[in-house]
Amino acid sequence: MQPLSGKTIVLGVSGGIAAYKAAALTSKLTQLGAKVHVILTAHAQKFIQPLTFQALSHLPVYVDTFAEPDPHTIAHIDLADRADLVLIAPATANVIGKLANGIADDMLTTTLLATQAPVLIAPAMNVNMYHHPAVTANMRRLAEYGYRFIEPGEGVLACGWIGKGRLAEPEDIAEAVLRWFAEEHAQHAAGETGDTATSGHGVAPMKQDSSPKRDLTGLTVLVTAGPTREKIDPVRYISNHSSGKMGFAIAEAARDRGADVILVSGPVSLPQPEGVRLIGVESVQEMYDAVMAHLAQSDIIIKAAAVSDYRPKTTSNHKLKKQENGLTLELEKAPDILKAVGERKTPAQFVVGFAAETRDLAHYAIEKLRRKNADVIVGNNVLAEGAGMGTDTNLVTFYSRDGEVRELPLMSKRLVADKLLDLVLEKWQRGRKE
Repeated sequence: MQPLSGKTIVLGVSGGIAAYKAAALTSKLTQLGAKVHVILTAHAQKFIQPLTFQALSHLPVYVDTFAEPDPHTIAHIDLADRADLVLIAPATANVIGKLANGIADDMLTTTLLATQAPVLIAPAMNVNMYHHPAVTANMRRLAEYGYRFIEPGEGVLACGWIGKGRLAEPEDIAEAVLRWFAEEHAQHAAGETGDTATSGHGVAPMKQDSSPKRDLTGLTVLVTAGPTREKIDPVRYISNHSSGKMGFAIAEAARDRGADVILVSGPVSLPQPEGVRLIGVESVQEMYDAVMAHLAQSDIIIKAAAVSDYRPKTTSNHKLKKQENGLTLELEKAPDILKAVGERKTPAQFVVGFAAETRDLAHYAIEKLRRKNADVIVGNNVLAEGAGMGTDTNLVTFYSRDGEVRELPLMSKRLVADKLLDLVLEKWQRGRKE
């Protein structure tokens, strides 16, 4: 089951150059299982056409308050009522100002004023506009209403200025959406929803994404990610399907929570995370050497890399030519990084390993936990739908040294990373008190 199956998201696209990113966002949310109803403002249509969103969402696109295709409903009220979440991306200063002051003069703003659903706002504008007192005051007012903001990025803007104001990347916005639904699910599961004071839009006031918890400040987290490559000859190697997405998500989550992060990664096609020290490696031996070089300074070690268990006993300096009778490779065991870390760890360090299996997950994960002297093993069945290598989601179970087993539902790899760090802190701090 996809993580957003059964969810209806109304995506409002307002008129900025970043509107082109909303197309990728629509595709990503649809792939995660959501029904995405897109509303384009008149200015947004100057940058991107409704047909683009119709093709990506497989649903009609709304552009006109007075276009009523179904005489049995009023379109903006029907959309407002059906939404599980309203997302504005990009949100211009104009739309933010209208919403903060109750102005409803087009399809998007009338829907926003009518909805009781939670609202996520992803601003995008010139850096000076973003910091203007009027815009700041409008965002503060909306935050008081209970709306959540997805903080824009910093860098070179379309206007040529350098600073904050660039729309968050579609992947980051999708992560914020997944986090919102996960938080909502957790509140319902804990029975907290009915006891929480609500805002004027029927949802509990929410913290902005721009103020994440910083509970890893002062700690060094060492993460491994991606595959390794074991050379056969100058053009061939032994490897696996690991994309590195899980390890990179853990590194980014730890960074956002205040940690100093060292990320040792095999060859991947992912952008380098900002604020993370990235050490690129290729072979098992190179990853082993990098991990051992930084082990002593690390408080938490999370080995998410899919490391080769075997490597060629000899490597040819020249390309091996095709043989008539086939080719036999002699393999030897590669260094076991997790086992080496488990043997060398101090009582003050916390070690997490991963177990990617295709059968008997619990048996192999618990055995690995004991054999490698880890504190937690993250187990997942790579044959399960939505889990495993190359996906943006994962389906995992945490196996802890104290015997506790926590099974998580299918969720994004970034959300899995945060859940893992929550568990690590909980177990580590409890162990230090005992």
